[in-house]
Amino acid sequence: MDQGFSVDEIAPIAILMDELRSEDVQLRLNAIHRVSTIALALGPDRAREELIPFLQDSVDDEDEVLLALAEELGKNFEEYIGGPEYAHLLLGPLENLSAVEETLVRDKAAESITKVAAVLSPRQIEQYYIPLVQRLSRGEWFTSRTSACALYAAVYDRVPPHVQDELRRGYAALGSDDTPMVRRAAARWLGGLISKFSKQQVLTDGLTIYRKLQADDQDSVRLLTVEDLIAATKALSPPEIKEQLLKQIRQTMTDKSWRVRYMAASHFNELAESVGQELVREELIGHFVSLLKDNEAEVRTAAAGQIPGFSKLLEKDVILARIVPCVRDLCQDNSQHVRAALANQISGLAPLLGKDATIEHLLPLFLHLLKDEFPEVRLNIISKLEQVNSVIGIELLSESLLPAIVELAEDKSWRVRQAIIEYIPLLATQLGKAFFDEQLGNLCMGWLGDNVYSIREAATVNLKRLTEVFGVEWSRVQIVPKIVQMGAHMNYLLRMTTVQAIATIAPSLTLDIVSGDLLDILLQLGQDPIPNIRFNVAKALEVLATTFGSTPDGKQLIRQRIIPLLDQQKNDPDADVRYFASKASQKAHAVAGA
Repeated sequence: MDQGFSVDEIAPIAILMDELRSEDVQLRLNAIHRVSTIALALGPDRAREELIPFLQDSVDDEDEVLLALAEELGKNFEEYIGGPEYAHLLLGPLENLSAVEETLVRDKAAESITKVAAVLSPRQIEQYYIPLVQRLSRGEWFTSRTSACALYAAVYDRVPPHVQDELRRGYAALGSDDTPMVRRAAARWLGGLISKFSKQQVLTDGLTIYRKLQADDQDSVRLLTVEDLIAATKALSPPEIKEQLLKQIRQTMTDKSWRVRYMAASHFNELAESVGQELVREELIGHFVSLLKDNEAEVRTAAAGQIPGFSKLLEKDVILARIVPCVRDLCQDNSQHVRAALANQISGLAPLLGKDATIEHLLPLFLHLLKDEFPEVRLNIISKLEQVNSVIGIELLSESLLPAIVELAEDKSWRVRQAIIEYIPLLATQLGKAFFDEQLGNLCMGWLGDNVYSIREAATVNLKRLTEVFGVEWSRVQIVPKIVQMGAHMNYLLRMTTVQAIATIAPSLTLDIVSGDLLDILLQLGQDPIPNIRFNVAKALEVLATTFGSTPDGKQLIRQRIIPLLDQQKNDPDADVRYFASKASQKAHAVAGA
């Protein structure tokens, strides 16, 4: 409860009422968020007698306030009004909220009603919940009928058979409602209700409701029936599915609306797993190929995302004969989103096809996608190489794919080079330390000397990430000597990159490594004739002071080696050097307690 809130002195309900009548929306919103505290202060009896009736009348407000109220009443609010035996009292305010115009409020109210339903006794359900569902289902406005659809499944398996019969009839009426929004809600929630039906109820009532919705003239209703179809197939045996639902499966897969086909493609694997092997072979493979060749890019994208999952249900020769040709076509697709989705999934075929078929059919496609003009396509291929590696081995993978990666790393477009740099840590994780050192180590150091600043900057960040992947000891052997060597280079840009690389990588290293050669070269560059290098040294020293100033050894290093140079730089002829040196010195003194 709020500090200074005296129950004896102030009537909490009066305060709530005043705040809820305030013209300030934020004040009303705060009051609603505090409603559980108010209920606690009132005690269970007064909360039931005063607070609940007041909340029941508080539906004429801003949508965000009503949304907050709907949410609060679903957060175990029955605990504040005397426990589950009084939980049905919450249904009153929530019933009002589930009939308002704003969809978000109605959805949240329906969600809270189902949460309340979970703590109701069978008697309370029959006495209070079922009448509520019936009132909403017969409501004059579509809003209440829409909300009613979400409430059936929550209690269906907790009521006696005669009430179940009523609920099925009620839901069938909602599925045939004149208003498309109500039919849409009925389609949205039918799957959950079907999962509670017995098999006989699915065959007699569930499929009747589903078929009507699946044949609806509004595609916004039909697209929601895809999940209902899956729920129905899970409840039936493969022969029953073939007899009862084959027509609907065909209609859904070939629907004239691309949005319905998109939903079918998005849920294809789930459907395939529940219909049985025979139907997959006879029916679904043909539909899947059609979806992969669909006129709409969105449908092809969704279908491409299902390729490995669906292929697991097929024999290897079927994958090679039916799926691989489609994959080959998708590699050349006009839409970058289709190619990106394919690149993300294509490596999943490698374990299914085995080494020889992967080398023959998939490797050329990997190479093609690796050279795609869109970075996301390339990233998706590189990020999934581990699966291919496990099938064909690192040697073969490096022989075929590494030249393509090296080619991209030296591309004349700096943006392409930058994209590859960002993928290197991911590649390093998958290829391993030994292979990386041999094949890509020099490439990574080479980027530090690139003509483009963005590449040099990305290369320093890359070294930091590689240190995090391979560890500090690897960095000591592979990176630190090369950075130190670069610090003595004639070209001032390389010396500048050395300073920036040390500042970037230092937080990932140990004090022991930094205090050796790296700090030596940094202090040496602090005397560089180029002012830009000198002030970047000051910035780097500030990073070191911040990173290592928390340990006694770090404090000592700062006092003995870092602060003297910064104090010297504070008298530098260049104004920028003096500014950054003063700033860094201030920080160093603060962390070292000097």
